[in-house]
Amino acid sequence: MADTQLKRVLSRFDAAVLGFGAMIGWGWVILAGTWISQAGVGGATLAFVIGAVAIIVIGLTYAELASALPFAGGEHAYTERAFGAVASFICTWSIIFGYVAVVAFEAIALPVAVTYLVPEFKIYPLWDVADYTVHASEAALGAVAAIVITILNIIGIRLAVRVQAAVVLLLLAAGAVLLTGGIFHPALIPDNTPIWFGFAGVFSVIIMVPFLFVGFDVIPQSAEEIGGAMRDIGRALVYSIIAAVLFYLLIVFAVGLAPLDPATVNIATADAAGAWWQSKNAAAFVIIAGVGGILTSWNAFLIGGSRALFAMARSGQLPGFLSAVHPRFRTPWVAIAVIGGISAFAPLLGRSALVWVVNAGGFGIVIAYVFVAAAFVALRLKEPALERPFRAPGGIVSGILALVLGAGLILLYLPPSPSALSWPHEWGLLAGWTVIGLVLWMTRPKQ
Repeated sequence: MADTQLKRVLSRFDAAVLGFGAMIGWGWVILAGTWISQAGVGGATLAFVIGAVAIIVIGLTYAELASALPFAGGEHAYTERAFGAVASFICTWSIIFGYVAVVAFEAIALPVAVTYLVPEFKIYPLWDVADYTVHASEAALGAVAAIVITILNIIGIRLAVRVQAAVVLLLLAAGAVLLTGGIFHPALIPDNTPIWFGFAGVFSVIIMVPFLFVGFDVIPQSAEEIGGAMRDIGRALVYSIIAAVLFYLLIVFAVGLAPLDPATVNIATADAAGAWWQSKNAAAFVIIAGVGGILTSWNAFLIGGSRALFAMARSGQLPGFLSAVHPRFRTPWVAIAVIGGISAFAPLLGRSALVWVVNAGGFGIVIAYVFVAAAFVALRLKEPALERPFRAPGGIVSGILALVLGAGLILLYLPPSPSALSWPHEWGLLAGWTVIGLVLWMTRPKQ
């Protein structure tokens, strides 16, 4: 029988850095302008507060389950134990869609960041996707980066997390540059800063929140590789969420109050830093840190997605070759290579695909959150004696609240919500992934 055992090499600090770096990727750089334009400073803040409350409550259910069932695959283990194979497959396939969406997002975002710094980088146009011309140089850069990050993860999760920690420091430094600009130059705050753009704008931002905060669940995905007390897994997860919430809220204010001319804005977060400090270097530093954020998020979700594929294959829900563990590095190298391979082709879609990927991927993520909340409630009722080193405050009430909040988030993606997914791009991505899942389920290995 093949050896599919992973090695515990990560500490609680490693886990927290992994989760925080996953949540603070490139989205805060590329999407902050969208938040402000759609909902204003106040509306975007309200959207993040509402979304963050839901994510924190859902995160508490994850924290308890991760400490009780510290197995690779996270959601897969919880839902399979609570409901069986069918629910487990739907839940895990949904979260993998979210992870693949994030990996694709980062692969597209990297060339966008580079072309902001070096506009001349756009070489040899290929085709247009939704009014954006994709260049061969952009596609090549994204593909090469995908290969490098994939190899890094195959070599070992500990090395990948060490790189993650170094880049997180760069992210925090860039955030400090942006935030202190407004503190030291309050006189630059314009008098006509928009505060509200109506509820439709708030909803449009809320549906991005699950995508932006997805990342804490990478911690339970890699729980089988985290050492120390199991209670610490839950704590690391909660701490990473709180840190990410504070970071995003501060970015909303720093960008929303910046003295920007909407007619000249390219990437609002970088432009805001440049405006606050009256310096192109400040803007460039934010972009450079944003590139680091691309790498932390990309790295983390490659870890999370590969562990979810690995867990499904190990339990017989996907072809067995996906559960292969590298004999030297003790990593699920085939699953890593599959996710990495998908990311290598994503840049061919161009910048216009960023919002499609955010929204469609967010829907898959929220579906998984609802399944996990339901599993939390079910296991509390079915297995009250299950050892739970970390226990969610409020007990089963936390699970019920998470279930309700998750269901509420799902409704935001559906018609007639003003923030419903669009056809054909967003619904098309979701439909394609669903069809692939149905084929894999029907052709799964016989037990």
